[in-house]
Amino acid sequence: MKGDYGSLYYSVSLDGLHWTLLNNGKPISSEYHGHASIAQGHDGRYYLVGNKSDAAVEISFWVSDDLITWKKYSEYRPDVTKTPGYDHPLRRIGAPKLYFDIPSSQYLLTWHTPNVPEDPKDPEAYWSSQRTLYVTSKDLIHFSETPNKLFPWDMATIDTVVRPDGEGGYCAIVKDERYPSFNWTTGKTVRLSFSPSLLGPYSEPGPPLSPNFREAPTLIPSTDGRTMYLYYEQYAGTSYGLSIAPRLRGPWYQVSGNSGVPEWNMYEMTPGARQGSMI
Repeated sequence: MKGDYGSLYYSVSLDGLHWTLLNNGKPISSEYHGHASIAQGHDGRYYLVGNKSDAAVEISFWVSDDLITWKKYSEYRPDVTKTPGYDHPLRRIGAPKLYFDIPSSQYLLTWHTPNVPEDPKDPEAYWSSQRTLYVTSKDLIHFSETPNKLFPWDMATIDTVVRPDGEGGYCAIVKDERYPSFNWTTGKTVRLSFSPSLLGPYSEPGPPLSPNFREAPTLIPSTDGRTMYLYYEQYAGTSYGLSIAPRLRGPWYQVSGNSGVPEWNMYEMTPGARQGSMI
């Protein structure tokens, strides 16, 4: 939530469009911190990933049978200094995300890591140096040996989420982390990239599906399975936007919501919600 960044809160929706805050607006877990990402895993239980901060050296996992009671499951400490083709990466782990791939019976864990130190005089150099890294695991206890870059193209990306594309391949939903300009009009927007296999190669990202200065994308199907809902945050905690399409390859368009005029709203998000993950 905007006033409690990094804690775990729940909202529920019966139609994927109108969301109601649960638990009397209180956090679900007193221990969790991170950008919530939940996957139903190899044993049918739910797994949640997070980290204490970008500067923390470990990524933490929790497990639950019912999405209500969470207990610590494991920790993983990636050695980003061994990542091939990524010179001078910093030991920083941004927004770890989790996906369980049913066909291969393995988890894909992604996060972003920079290679330029933070500098108050030029903060965008740090963000423009972010790249999406990944490892795989069968059980979230043992992990593939070396973190690798997920994308073959060289562009700043954060908040990457991977999902099936509905056509036998995969889709990576990314935030283009370059700063917007006349030379880079897609900066700070949400874009899609496709691959025939889980680990790539992924295509060059397509056109923006969101306005500039949006992040933390999350994707769900409509209840009848005929529409894809792509939500994204207008940071910092200002509002949520929604783009919809009949399939991941489009056509996409943005719909009206959170406008303050109820008759214009196709959707209503929990006020102040941030960095969401929908299942």
